[in-house]
Amino acid sequence: MTEAEIRDNSELHRYELPVGDQLAVVTYNLSEPNLMITETLVPQALEGQGIASRLAKHVLADATERGLLILPVCPFFSAYLQKHPEHAEAVHPRYRDILGI
Repeated sequence: MTEAEIRDNSELHRYELPVGDQLAVVTYNLSEPNLMITETLVPQALEGQGIASRLAKHVLADATERGLLILPVCPFFSAYLQKHPEHAEAVHPRYRDILGI
C-alpha cells in the first residue's frame, strides 16, 4: 500500500492528509510572505502514528520552497519546531525569538 499524498487545499486554507476514511489537516492563513499555522488536527484514532509530524515536515518544506515564513500559532507546530530547531530558517524571526530557536 502506498502512502497518501499531502495536498494543499488552498480554497479551505489547509493541508490535507487522507488516512483511510479519515482526514488529518493543518490549517493556515496565508499573507505572503507569511504562512500562519493555526491548527493541526489529527483524528483521535490516528494519534501516535507520526501523522502530525509528517504534516509538519511537509508544510515546512513547502513553505521553504515557496519562500514563505512560518508563523507557528498552533501549539503542536510550535512544540515541533522547538524539538527540531534545524527548521529555524523557515520560521519568522520574531517567532524564532519567542520559541528560543
